[in-house]
Amino acid sequence: CAAGWGCWPRSVLLWLVCVCVWESGAETLRYSVAEEMARDSLVGNVAQDLGLSPSQLAARKARVVSEGSEQHFRLDPHSGVLTVTETLDRERICPHSESCALLFKLFFENPVQLIRGEVEVRDVNDHSPVFRKRGVDLRIPELASLGSRYPLERAQDEDVGINGLQNYSLSPNSHFSLALEKGKDGGKYAELVLQKPLDREEHRELHLVLTATDGGSPPRSGTAQVRVVVLDANDNMPVFSREVYEVRVAENSPPGQLVVRVSAVDPDEGSNGKVRYEFTEMSERSSQLFQLNPESGEIRLLGNLDYEEEKFLELVVRATDGGGLSAHCRVHVEVLDVNDNAPEIALSSVSASIPEDAPPRTVVALLSVRDRDSGDNGRTECAIEGDVPFSLTAAFANHYELRTSAALDRETTAEYNVSIVATDWGRARLSARESVSVRIADVNDNAPRFTQAAYSMSVSENEAGAVRIGSVKATDADAGANGRVRYALVREEGEERPAVSVDAESGAVSVVRPLDYEEVRAVEVTVRAADGGSPPRSATALLRVLVRDENDNAPVVLHPPADGGAALGELVPRRARAGYLVAKVVAVDADAGQNAWLCYELAKATEPGLFRVGLHSGEVRTARAVGERDAARHRLVVLVRDRGRPPRSASATLAVALADGFSEGHLRASEEAPAAEPDGRLTLYLSVCLACVSALFVAGAAAAVAAKVRRARRGEPGTLPTFPQSAADSSAGSLPRSYVYDVRLAAGTVNSEFRFLGPLLPCFPAGLPQGAAEQRSSLCSAGLGQEEGDWAVQVRERSVGDRG
Repeated sequence: CAAGWGCWPRSVLLWLVCVCVWESGAETLRYSVAEEMARDSLVGNVAQDLGLSPSQLAARKARVVSEGSEQHFRLDPHSGVLTVTETLDRERICPHSESCALLFKLFFENPVQLIRGEVEVRDVNDHSPVFRKRGVDLRIPELASLGSRYPLERAQDEDVGINGLQNYSLSPNSHFSLALEKGKDGGKYAELVLQKPLDREEHRELHLVLTATDGGSPPRSGTAQVRVVVLDANDNMPVFSREVYEVRVAENSPPGQLVVRVSAVDPDEGSNGKVRYEFTEMSERSSQLFQLNPESGEIRLLGNLDYEEEKFLELVVRATDGGGLSAHCRVHVEVLDVNDNAPEIALSSVSASIPEDAPPRTVVALLSVRDRDSGDNGRTECAIEGDVPFSLTAAFANHYELRTSAALDRETTAEYNVSIVATDWGRARLSARESVSVRIADVNDNAPRFTQAAYSMSVSENEAGAVRIGSVKATDADAGANGRVRYALVREEGEERPAVSVDAESGAVSVVRPLDYEEVRAVEVTVRAADGGSPPRSATALLRVLVRDENDNAPVVLHPPADGGAALGELVPRRARAGYLVAKVVAVDADAGQNAWLCYELAKATEPGLFRVGLHSGEVRTARAVGERDAARHRLVVLVRDRGRPPRSASATLAVALADGFSEGHLRASEEAPAAEPDGRLTLYLSVCLACVSALFVAGAAAAVAAKVRRARRGEPGTLPTFPQSAADSSAGSLPRSYVYDVRLAAGTVNSEFRFLGPLLPCFPAGLPQGAAEQRSSLCSAGLGQEEGDWAVQVRERSVGDRG
C-alpha cells in the first residue's frame, strides 16, 4: 500500500510484533567445528554456555535433535559436552555452498523448553582441483590475430572459500599467456591469450601444461595437458548471435522439453563454414540434466530439474567450423520453483502420557513444519482435525506446541489420536498429516461404589466356622492400583472381633465362628471398600447377617423337677370324677418358632386308661372316675416333644397316690377343668404367629433394646421372672407354688376333712431388686407361719371335742 503502515490491518501488525518479540527472546547456541574431525570430537560445552550444572542438565532430561534425517551431534547429559557422532564431510553436507551450518534443537522436558543451536562446519583443504579431462585439444589457425582468447576447461575443486580454486598458471612458452576470468556464478576460469603470431611451418603443435591451484595451506593443485594444433589458414570463425543466452525453466518441466536453441554462423564456405556445437566446461550434474544437438544447437532437458537442489545453472557451448575455428557462448538457466513439495511435520518431543487432572494449556508435544519450496509455496499453516481437547500454539518460526485446551477425563476417553494437518499456501495447495497418540494417565478421582447400600445374608446357627455365606461387590471406575478394590470390616477401637469376616480381595463373606440363635439373632457390621490410590478413596455398606434357628435344644422340664423332689407324689381322692386335675407338667424350649412349640403325651402309665394329658397344656387329669378297684399308687411318664425337624423330646415322671377322705368342696374345685380350646382355634393362633415371625424378627433386636431402656428408666428389673431350675421348693407336690394347697388330716376323724388355703404368692427374689426381694421373702415367710399356726390351733380344738 502506498500509504505505508497505516493501511495494514491492526491484527497483522500485532502478529508481526509478537513474532519479533518471540524471536528476540529465543536463545541460540552457536559453535564452530572443522570438517573431517574424528568421531566424538568436542563441539562445545552446552551446560557451561547455558549457565547450568551437569546435574541440572540431566534432571531436565536434555537431548539434542538435528534437523533433517541424520543425527550429527550427541549430548552427554552428565557432563553437558556436545560432540559429533561421525566424521563431518562439508562437501557432502553442503555441496557448492560458501557457508555450511548444521542446525540442531536442544530439548528440555522438565520443564519443557526448546533452544536452537547452530554449528558452523569450517572447510579444510582436503580436495585438490581436478580437471574432468586430463588433456585439452585446441585448434588455432595460424592467421589468428594477436590477443585472441581461447577458453580452457574449468577445474573443479569441492572445497570452498580460500580452500577452493584460486588461480591458474601456464607452463612457460613464447606464444600464449593466461588470462583469468570470473563467471557469473563466481567461479574462475582461464583463457589462453595469443601473444605472438603462430607459424604452422615453424610449430605444427604446441604442448602446454595448465595448472589449477587452490588457496589452502599448504596449497593443492591439479594439472591438465593443453595441446595446441596450428591449423592452416581459415580466416573466418563462427560467430554466435548472442554471447549470453538467458532462459527460465520450471522445475517440473518434463524430460525432452526444449530449453533454448543457440546459433552461430561462419561466412566461410565448405567445411570451413559448417558449424558443429558441443558443451564445454560441463559439470557432472549439468551433463545429467541437459543434452545438446550438435547439428541444430538445440538444448533439451535430459533429466528432472529440482529447484531445491539447483536454482541456477550455467552452460558453455562451443561452435566449431570445419576448419577448426571455434567460438563460445554461455547459457544461463534459471530454475523456477513450483509447488511440488508437501509440508513435512517433524515431532520433536512427545509426552508418553499426561495425567487426567492436568490443567488446560499443558504442553503435550513439540513439533516443527517445513516446506522445501520457496515463497508462498513454502509458507505453511498448521491445524488440528476433529473435536479434541487440544490446541496448537506457535512457539517460533514453523515450530508449534501441542497443548491441552480443556479438562481431561480418563474414564470417558483413555487415549486420543490427535491428527495434525499442515498445508502450504501454493496455488495447488499441498498438505501433510501426522497423528499424535496421547494416552491419559489415571488419577484416583473416583471412589469405590457398592452395588447395594445394604446386604442381607443368612446363616444357620451352629454352622462351622469359615463357611462362605455370600459376597459384597464394589466397583471403581479408575484403572490400575487406583481401581483395585480391597474390602475390610469397620471396627471401633476396643471392639471385639465380629463373628463374620470379609475377604480383602474377593469380598466373600464368611462366618468365622458358630453362632447361637438363642444368644444373637442377627449380626450387623459395616464393610469398607477402599481403592489402592494415594490417598485412597473408600465407601461403606451395611452388612446384616440373620441367624436361622435350628432345633438344637431339647425341651427342659421345669415341673415336676427331675431331681426326685416330688417323690411323695400327687394325692388323688378315691371319689374323683373324670377330669379331675392331678398335676401340671411345665416345660420350656430355648428354640424359637416351630422348634419351640411343645406337645405333651402320656408315654407310660401303671393303668393307662385312668389318666390323660392335655396335648398343649400339659395338665394331667383323670380320664374317668376313680374306682375302688384302682391301685392305690400309680407311676406316670409324660413325654414332652417339640415340633422341630428332627424333633427333640424330654420326659417327666409323676407319682400319684389315691387317698380317701377328701371333702366335696375340694372335689368340685378339682373337677372344674378349664374348657379345652378347640384345635381349630389353636391352629389359627399358630398360623398367625408363623406369619408374623418374619416381620417381627427384624424388629426384635430393636424392641429388646427399647424394652431394656424403658425398664431402666422405670427402675424395674432388667429381666422378666424366669422359671427356676427347680420348680418346687418342697416335696409337697409337683405343682408350682401358685397351685399348692396345704392339706392337714386330723387324726381320729371318720370323715376326712381338709382345710383348703388360698394359693400362695409366687416368690421370685432373683428377679427383683435387693430391697423388694427381701420384702417379698419376708411376706411369704410370714404368711406361711400364720397359716401353720391357725391350723395347729384348730387341730387341738377338734381333738378335745372328740375326746369329750
